[in-house]
Amino acid sequence: MKKLLVVLASLVVVLSSLTACTSTGSKTIKIGVNLELSGDYLIYGTPEKWGIQLAVNEINAAGGILGKQIELVIYDNKSNATEAYNNALKLATEDEVVAILGAATSGLTVAQQPVASQYKVAIVTPSGSNALVTVAEDASVFDWMFRTCFIDPFQGVVLANFASTEIGATKAAVLGATGSDYAVALNEIFTTQFTANGGTVVASESYTDDQTDFSAVLTTLMATDAEVLYVPAYADTAGLIIKQARELGWNVPIVGPDGFDSASLLTTAGAANLNNVFFSTHYTALDENPAVAEFITNYKALAKEEPMALSALGYDAMYLVANAITAANSTDTTKVRDAILATSNFTGVTGSITFDAKHNPVKSAVVIELVEGVYAKATRVNP
Repeated sequence: MKKLLVVLASLVVVLSSLTACTSTGSKTIKIGVNLELSGDYLIYGTPEKWGIQLAVNEINAAGGILGKQIELVIYDNKSNATEAYNNALKLATEDEVVAILGAATSGLTVAQQPVASQYKVAIVTPSGSNALVTVAEDASVFDWMFRTCFIDPFQGVVLANFASTEIGATKAAVLGATGSDYAVALNEIFTTQFTANGGTVVASESYTDDQTDFSAVLTTLMATDAEVLYVPAYADTAGLIIKQARELGWNVPIVGPDGFDSASLLTTAGAANLNNVFFSTHYTALDENPAVAEFITNYKALAKEEPMALSALGYDAMYLVANAITAANSTDTTKVRDAILATSNFTGVTGSITFDAKHNPVKSAVVIELVEGVYAKATRVNP
């Protein structure tokens, strides 16, 4: 009898504990975060995590949404597509999140798409800019995939136009990785638009993903009469290319995409080599909008570092999802997804967002000029 009473008492404790957990859980709205927090793309996922966390801190301090606090469920995809898929599956099935934020890169976002479709949970990437994130190769739209950044075709056109009109170049050289979807897509788009502008791509060279010595290929490009060099690459590689080009004495303007927007560009290239360098991005601290100034102050207090465009995109992605949950007046994933798609003129620190039929935000881009490694000038380009 004593043993039975002990067992019953234990069951009461366990059931009470379960009831308490269920009650506590019902007071939160779970949002999944699936980012590159280690591995090759750590430098992209980490600032987005801080931006997302800052948004949640602000939202919760203001009372939350629908009378509940937001609870982040954060997983590291380790810059690996399989990990990204597995994380998304766990978030959708075990954690039962309302939406998923991430990944930071396009390939790892695309890897999650089957989970979004099968389990009907919206995925919002802050910075996955490849067109195939939201649209399949057969041109069908993925119903559950969204982004808060502009897409590669847009920034490819922006940079080609900038090279033609602002720099005044009529002859361009292109240097990109053969194994990078990001580089290949941006190369094609830039070349098409620059040619349409009346310019000529006089040389187009490539390199392998693991290459670190670019002196030979740069020497080949220098032998042409190119007036501008286009480098569709991420910051680590771009920094090496810029450094080696300048050390070889090639001082033509160098333009690149949002992948340049990382502190590692300065670390790798060195401030003295970062002159006459331009890149497109989603946000600038040079913006005079008071909301941007407040974001910068709060972000620095939280992350102990200056925010980048990735930080701002993560911040906007979280606020966008919170806005959709509020608009839907529900945590039902289908209603939240519909509310995201219906977003119009949502104002974030990266600009105003309205989604088009392909789930891409219609928004402006910014082209930054670097002087001695410092963001010296910002030119906003509207769609």
